[in-house]
Parts: sequence; structure tokens; C-alpha cells
Amino acid sequence: MVAGSTPAEGTMLEYESSLFWFFSVASAISRHTYLMRVLLVDDEVRLAEGIRRGLEAEGMAVDMVHTGVDGLWMAQENEYDLIVLDVMMPGMSGYRVCQSLRAEGDWTPILFLTAKDGEWDEVEGLDTGADDWLTKPFSYPVLVARVRALVRRGARERPAVLEAGDLRLDPASRRVHRGETPITLTSREFAVLDFLMRRRGETVSKRQVLSNVWNDDFEGDPNIVEVYVGHLRSKIDRPFGRQAIETVRGAGYRLASDGG
Repeated sequence: MVAGSTPAEGTMLEYESSLFWFFSVASAISRHTYLMRVLLVDDEVRLAEGIRRGLEAEGMAVDMVHTGVDGLWMAQENEYDLIVLDVMMPGMSGYRVCQSLRAEGDWTPILFLTAKDGEWDEVEGLDTGADDWLTKPFSYPVLVARVRALVRRGARERPAVLEAGDLRLDPASRRVHRGETPITLTSREFAVLDFLMRRRGETVSKRQVLSNVWNDDFEGDPNIVEVYVGHLRSKIDRPFGRQAIETVRGAGYRLASDGG
């Protein structure tokens, strides 16, 4: 800790010192030309400046602003490969900035930076339309790696409401409709349908469903997937004379892009 500082101040100074050290090394070894354009929006000025220097050392062109309002305006007026966005900012939060951009059809990848570490905060951020979430304080090599990964992935449509024909699923409100008819699902049924709709038109294996809806350590009967697919068919398909969820023999399941 720096002499004369409080424990909290000492931790922050050490944190910022490690940041500047890492980016100084990155700057010394990097000789890239600017190929990727990044918008950085964070009201912590010193931290944002350190991030900007580091990303530039990695060969990225960085525009930096410190309010959500300015961030939204910059994103609307310019094209970016990535937006790094703080969540908690005065005036307009990162959530609102992200929601506004997605509502306008802007699918630029967004990485949230935040001091909030609750799992429901992360859920809210991702449901808002963000692509990734990193809690402060974070590892700067990890930040750079995630930035690169998102840029490689590129801008893909990630609507706040998932649709397949007249079948609609709203992750935020946890509501499902077939046309104008609301459909009541259990939390697990909802999770299975959410996974299938995010990959509509693609064949997904039973193992993929287990890994994403249950977890990688699930040790129960894998046929549980068949049980829940059956539940879904009885709620979103049969009452409406549809066949949205197809069985792909020997491979898994596929949700029809047109909703069946």
C-alpha cells in the first residue's frame, strides 16, 4: 500500500499501477496499425484513460466519452467494431444505452464493465442485448482477450424479443406467446425453449441442451431433455396444430425458423 493512503485508496492505487504497467508493456511490444474502432464509455476517467491506452497499444482506434448520453450519440453517429460500456453512469445508464441501440437495430458487439457483481445484474445486462459482462476490478489481459473475441465474432442480430414465426419469447419479462395467445411455461421449460429459439434453424444435440440449460456436471438421465421437449410440444405446438420443434434422428432437435 502507498504510504499515507487508506486501505481502499491503497488498493485502488495498486490496481491502477498494475493497469499502467500492463499497458506500458503492451505498448512497447505492439507494432500494429489501427484496424479496429472501439467506443469506450466510462465515467471513471482515470480507469477509462488506462483502458484506452491499452487498447490502442493493441492496435485499436479508441473514441472515449464519459457519459451515457455522449456514448449513445457517438454510437449513433459513427460505426464501431465494438462498444465497451460502463453500467453505472449518471444521467443514462449503460443498460439504457444498450437498450436504445438495440431498439434502433444497432447490433455492434457490446461489452459491459461494471462494479456490480450480482448474478441478476449480469442476467439483466445480457437480456438487455449485451454480448459479454466483465466485473471490476478485472484482469486486463482477460479484458483484451474478450475484446478480441467479440470483434472476431462481429455484429450479429440479437433481438431483445426472440421470434420464430408467430412464436415469441421475451427473456426479460419471461413471457411466451403463440400469436396473441400467452403460454405458461415452467422455468426449466422456458430455459429449454430460450436455448432452442436462440439457435432456431440449427440442429442442437441433447448434450448441448443439457450443458446450457442444466450444467456441464449434470449426472442425471440425459433423456430428461426428451421429457422437456415433450412438455414444450404439448404447450407451443399441439394446441395450435404446429410442429415447431423437430426431432433430427441421431443428432438432436431443431426449432423451425418459421415457428412451424
